[in-house]
Amino acid sequence: MANSPSGDSLTERIVRILETFSAERTVQTAAEIGRRAALPSSTAHRQVDALVDAGLLERDDDSRVRLGMRLWELALRGSDALRLRQAAMPFMERVQAAIREHTQLAVLEQDEALFLERLSSPDSGANITRIAGRLPLHASSSGLVLLAFGSRDLEERVLAGTLTRRAPETITDAAALRRTLADVRRQGYVIAPGSIEAVSTGVAVPVRDASGAVVAALSVVLPRGTPTAAALEELRAAAAGIRRALAADRR
Repeated sequence: MANSPSGDSLTERIVRILETFSAERTVQTAAEIGRRAALPSSTAHRQVDALVDAGLLERDDDSRVRLGMRLWELALRGSDALRLRQAAMPFMERVQAAIREHTQLAVLEQDEALFLERLSSPDSGANITRIAGRLPLHASSSGLVLLAFGSRDLEERVLAGTLTRRAPETITDAAALRRTLADVRRQGYVIAPGSIEAVSTGVAVPVRDASGAVVAALSVVLPRGTPTAAALEELRAAAAGIRRALAADRR
């Protein structure tokens, strides 16, 4: 891809444009996109127009811009994430029906927990997770599972970084986090009260594929103080079912 006078490639500029959208910011003007993507106004307008023409962005009657359906369509073609979500959904529905609290599926993406799916009941407790949202690995039950069963390089990279506090009981000490990860590997699950929100407890287990590799974390978010044994039992059964479904899909 050709570089701009500033040295960034067309691909880099497109990625920056797309990254200006978030769960909270779904609609923007081209000028707002340019400012957030650190692009000159003329460049932003030209590239937004090109992305609209390609269907990757859409423009409404007020000339505001949102992510396009074609971007969603292309992202799902042959996606391992879609295959994982499809395999997991029946088992997630059973967990959610039994526990009636938030049930979530997360994968490791760029040193964060990326949530592919969340099922909730109208009376479910507090939870900040969104589908396609991210949480730090050290500060969520799903993230702790993904970190514990990730590579040694990943663990050392996270331990050497800044462990930001998200709630009063978020683990921010590297030595304490290392001990917690060892416990997760030994036990095969994590119970994390007050890690991401003081009023909630996260319970998470690893999801493995047919080879035994951990490919996701399955979790529930319970109101603080709720007994966790039933949720853990349901999560373990669901994770085993997802593994069987993934194995059958490979045949």
